[in-house]
Amino acid sequence: MPVLSEKACSMKELLRTTDIVLLSYVNSLLGDAGFPVLIADVHVSSIEGSIGAFPRRVLVAAEDWEECAELLTDADLGDQISGRTASSGISQS
Repeated sequence: MPVLSEKACSMKELLRTTDIVLLSYVNSLLGDAGFPVLIADVHVSSIEGSIGAFPRRVLVAAEDWEECAELLTDADLGDQISGRTASSGISQS
């Protein structure tokens, strides 16, 4: 799996989900494409008893966000991307 460089970088949320299968698939898809990924809020969901009440977030380097979003769109997951409307695919940021 790719590793973030030692220098600090800005991270941006790519998606948020309680679906652990989707989370695993997206993590694999992005990792295989060479993009470093940070899965946030894993420990919160462990503390709440794994009932799926708290979504986990997939974060990527801000400079990779567009390419990662395109990769998810190509994998027919464009409706899962944070900051986009399902109908238009237009960024809301």
